[in-house]
Amino acid sequence: MLDRLKEKWNIKSNWSLVAILIVFSLAGSSIMFVKPLWYNLFGIDEDTPTWLRITIWIIMVFPTYQIFLLIYGFLFGQFSFFWRKEKAMFRAIAKPFQPRKVEDEDTNE
Repeated sequence: MLDRLKEKWNIKSNWSLVAILIVFSLAGSSIMFVKPLWYNLFGIDEDTPTWLRITIWIIMVFPTYQIFLLIYGFLFGQFSFFWRKEKAMFRAIAKPFQPRKVEDEDTNE
């Protein structure tokens, strides 16, 4: 399984793979520590409707997680790996919002 990840991510060393997995773990764990900070910032408490708490959490977790990935990736020497992944992800997210290119039709009749 680890060899498949190394191949898929184009990683050569076992250290890089371990560092990347550690970065994913730290970023995910760190999100849970910032949740109370985001909720306090937006004034969310037990009386706030559940749908609003969930909505704000989803909106805030995505960019925060991406930032944590880059920070921890830098600290573990894997910034370039995560930066490539971030760029690819943002291109994929932006693709549906980009205008479609219309192919010029041949008018050789």
